[in-house]
Amino acid sequence: MKAILSTFIAGFLFAIGLSFSGMTMPSKVIGFLDITGNWDISLMFVMIGAISVYSALFHFVKPKMDKPLFNDKFMLPTRTKVDIPLVFGASLFGAGWGLGGICPGPAVASIGLLDTRILVFVGMMIVGMYLGMMVQPFIPKSLYRND
Repeated sequence: MKAILSTFIAGFLFAIGLSFSGMTMPSKVIGFLDITGNWDISLMFVMIGAISVYSALFHFVKPKMDKPLFNDKFMLPTRTKVDIPLVFGASLFGAGWGLGGICPGPAVASIGLLDTRILVFVGMMIVGMYLGMMVQPFIPKSLYRND
């Protein structure tokens, strides 16, 4: 129960932070990506803040802990190499983010607004995740770097 409650609280804090910083508004993201027009730099400060907090915890707190407070072990990615599927997936994500102005975190945080565009986005995001899981077994293993 502690793990579920701590996950809920962390997600709630994340959603509040996204809302407070205005990152749930696609116009903020589009404004950040429009470097030749009316550039809105505020997204950069949100990213710097998030990276700073994560980096401090990851590099200074995690090494002093045997396990997380509310789980049996740390769940970290096992793949650490840049490979073709990673670059392709990141490119698709970036294209969708740039075209739509919203990414999964802010979209989920905005579901409660019942905005049709957000609901369609989240629905298509879920469809995309399932399609990705269905296609992944057919990706040749030679495209993955193992060195």
